[in-house]
Amino acid sequence: MPEPVYILGGAQSDFARNWAREGLGIDAMMREVLFDGLDRTGLEPRDLQSVHVGNFVAELFCGQGQLGGMIASLHPDLSGVPTQRHEAACASGSMAVLAAAAEIEAGRYDLVAVLGVEYMRNVPGQTAAEHLGAAAWAGREWQDATYVWPAAFADLIEAYGEKFGRVSYDHLGEIARINYANGKRNPYAQTRKWQFNDRSFTEDDEANPVIEGRVRRNDCGQVTDGAAVVFLASRERAAEYAKQRGLKLADLAKIDGWGHRTAPMMLSEKLTESRNDRFVLPHVNKAIRESFARAGIDSPFQLDAIETHDCFAMTEYAAIDSYEITAPGESWKAVEEGVIAADGRLPINPSGGLIGLGHPVGATGVRMMLDGYRQVTGQAGDCQVEGAKRVGLLNIGGSTTTIASFVVGRG
Repeated sequence: MPEPVYILGGAQSDFARNWAREGLGIDAMMREVLFDGLDRTGLEPRDLQSVHVGNFVAELFCGQGQLGGMIASLHPDLSGVPTQRHEAACASGSMAVLAAAAEIEAGRYDLVAVLGVEYMRNVPGQTAAEHLGAAAWAGREWQDATYVWPAAFADLIEAYGEKFGRVSYDHLGEIARINYANGKRNPYAQTRKWQFNDRSFTEDDEANPVIEGRVRRNDCGQVTDGAAVVFLASRERAAEYAKQRGLKLADLAKIDGWGHRTAPMMLSEKLTESRNDRFVLPHVNKAIRESFARAGIDSPFQLDAIETHDCFAMTEYAAIDSYEITAPGESWKAVEEGVIAADGRLPINPSGGLIGLGHPVGATGVRMMLDGYRQVTGQAGDCQVEGAKRVGLLNIGGSTTTIASFVVGRG
């Protein structure tokens, strides 16, 4: 059996901040969240044996690569510490988590930091959309779209419609409404002070205008500046950490299971592959199932909450049946029956998700892991799901090209 991987804690930045307006660069964001995380966990820079950085496109937004090297510049005790940077579009943070966990499982290191970061609000919205379009196949997908990713997930809405019947906007709007409402309870959420009215989640072209296809403004995850960090540890190091703080190993959070799949780059290829499958996105279901198998569970209802990728409301709609919360094509039932609501049988995105909390692309997978840790250790504040002991995470890169799924539980 591989070495178990524990989560000692971490931190995230306030996703409502615009760092460029403050005159601060990506290095300042990395420094602040790293040292906030160290302070919150009572760790020191000298304790870190390895650091993994998740980031998608700092070269395009900031003209900056070699982010691992920046880590060594943040504190004298970090000079010489091995670092790596990982990129898989919106799943970049989860790739960093997987690599860090693998180092612990292999016995290389006992304490590893994972830091996800994206600096995105320093350019106009259209430029940001073009930069983010690098996760599609350049020159081959959505070349006529003004906004690549809304167009991509509008196509996913149509694919669901072709397989199962038209997706009602009532259900997509309700997913968005829930996530914004959850975000209002989150002190880190980009949208926590935003205001909506009773038309904001309807097909009202004034209150909720069309962006591309059937995707409307309030369906969309946010363009966000943000960073998050978590600290992963071996059983021996976690036991030492717990003892020093008067805790038991069982009081800590642990990665119980993980799944990882990569599908062909183009959405059209994915849809061709799944034509005779009962799922529109079978590779997403397989990654989730892998994480369940490793965690020793077989039903989504053995989870107490889920943090899922909702770059658009349709992405969460697709996650619902991919998790087998409903039968394929019946995600609408979980919406109508209140299953996914904050007080439902299986709350989804109690943090607010990418729509309500924000989506700093390279940080999202790390932020999800941090929220999983907060939930199972009872530290999620006003976002807490009462009695949560096991949480599912689903992080997606591109048009569901890279899929990472985790189950976080108690140690």
